[in-house]
Amino acid sequence: MMAGRPHPRPSGSLENEIVACLAAAGEPLTPAQVQAELGGDLAYTTVLTTLTRLYSKQALHRAPRGRTYAYQLVGSKTEAQAGLTARQMQKLLEAGVDRASVLSRFVDNLDEDSARILRDLLAHHPDGDQPPSSGRIPDRGSK
Repeated sequence: MMAGRPHPRPSGSLENEIVACLAAAGEPLTPAQVQAELGGDLAYTTVLTTLTRLYSKQALHRAPRGRTYAYQLVGSKTEAQAGLTARQMQKLLEAGVDRASVLSRFVDNLDEDSARILRDLLAHHPDGDQPPSSGRIPDRGSK
């Protein structure tokens, strides 16, 4: 347990709360406005740091407002959360493990709908019509 905080948030949950807050607002908010909307015991610096990280991850736009910035989502809430998830997946893939094994296990654990979506995305990807043979996604419909 962390000192001073009896129930620490799960990793990424504050980012998700801030994304949801900005989506609900529908307009750019300053860190102080985000802090007020989230309520609770969040320190201003915690909100500011999280907003800055989301901005560096390209999930937010920011524009000067007075002596600070006002932040808003890049696209919709769904697009922002998808971008953050994709960035996390990419970071994990770049962590130095065997990418082919990781991707193979990932694909093996996909449900049929997700596998179909992934096949369709790869088939229409601008880098080529077919994925490399070592990265071939099994057709779960032909089992």
